[in-house]
Amino acid sequence: MIGVPLPNPRDQLIDNLNQQLDAFFGAGNKVKQVDPGATGVRDAMFGTSYTARLRAERDKMAPQLKALAEKGLTVIEAAKEMGMETKRARLIARENSINFPGPQ
Repeated sequence: MIGVPLPNPRDQLIDNLNQQLDAFFGAGNKVKQVDPGATGVRDAMFGTSYTARLRAERDKMAPQLKALAEKGLTVIEAAKEMGMETKRARLIARENSINFPGPQ
C-alpha cells in the first residue's frame, strides 16, 4: 500500500533466526563442539582440475616429508633431502599439518 513502510528484510531474518534458536534450546538441545578435521572436509577445496592434480601430487609427497620431520630435520634440510624448493616443502607441511622443529 502507498505510505506504509516495508518491513526490513534483515530484521525479518534476525527474528526468524531468534525463533529457531529459541525452539532449539527450548527443546533441551545443547551446542556441540566439533573437532577440526572430524568431518573429513578440507578447508578451501575449490579450484580447477589442474589445481586438484597439483594438490594430489603434493599429497603423495606428504608422508615422506612427515617422516623427515619426525626424524628431527628442519624444513630446509627436509626440502634438500627430497630435492625440492623450501617454499614447496612449507606449502606441503601447511596443507597437511606437519610440524617441523627449528625455524619455519
